[in-house]
Amino acid sequence: MAPVLASRAHKIDLRDMEIRLQKLIAGTGLASRRKAEELIAAGRVAVNGKVVAEQGMKVDPDRDHVKVDGKHLSGAQPFVYLVLNKPKHVMSTLDDPGGRTTVKDYLHGVSVRVFPVGRLDFDSEGLMLLTNNGDLAQALLHPRYHVPKTYLIKVKGVLPDEEIKQLERGVELEDGMTSPAQVKKVRKAEQNSWLEITIREGRKHQVKRMFESVGHPVIKLMRIRMGPLSLGDLAPGEFRFLTDREANALRELVDQRVASIERGEEPVRRQRKPVRRAGWARSSKIKKSRGRAA
Repeated sequence: MAPVLASRAHKIDLRDMEIRLQKLIAGTGLASRRKAEELIAAGRVAVNGKVVAEQGMKVDPDRDHVKVDGKHLSGAQPFVYLVLNKPKHVMSTLDDPGGRTTVKDYLHGVSVRVFPVGRLDFDSEGLMLLTNNGDLAQALLHPRYHVPKTYLIKVKGVLPDEEIKQLERGVELEDGMTSPAQVKKVRKAEQNSWLEITIREGRKHQVKRMFESVGHPVIKLMRIRMGPLSLGDLAPGEFRFLTDREANALRELVDQRVASIERGEEPVRRQRKPVRRAGWARSSKIKKSRGRAA
């Protein structure tokens, strides 16, 4: 499938306005915006022959001459979006000082430099979005926009309804109360349980800490949905480019959330049907595990 590309002219008219220096660098695919800020702070960026060491400087891409490590910046790249099924024991970064395998090692044939949107723990797996659209990435990660992320998890023990309700209402962690979540029973065994949980925050190890707070450590964690994107049947270590419909839905989601915040409104959350506590629905992701020991 061909990659979904979108002209940057839809987002920014570079001929008519100045943009921040780090955003310009990130737009060329040379580095992420955070890495671009580090390049500036290290004195490796020059504008019109003068080294820049301060953040937030604005430049005109058509008028100003920008160099990084003495080399002129190349032109901006088109937007690219892809989904990777990150395997376990793989770093969700593009490089690792310890030499461990990273998600970059699975992006064979991707000629445009893309960056992970968020992270998954080393021992976790599942859906990772990668793109070179820095504005969209920041919006998806910002907690105020409430972009939902759904995880299929295996936990120790069997959760009673009261503990599930407690997780849905929010639990107290060392960094504060969690926002309301949705928890769905998927499968139970004698000693362990499979559940789906949807959260709209992005705290470090949040799902694991939530279940530890109610006495049920997470044994296995897989992210299966992020906003309108679904992992589907993508095998571990494989990636695919987003379809036009998926890319448009992702952009529309972000645009709607940003517009709601600018109007001073809370983002509209889609109402979900109440979960039936009496039964356990089987997730398609673990149907293949029928017959295996829990």
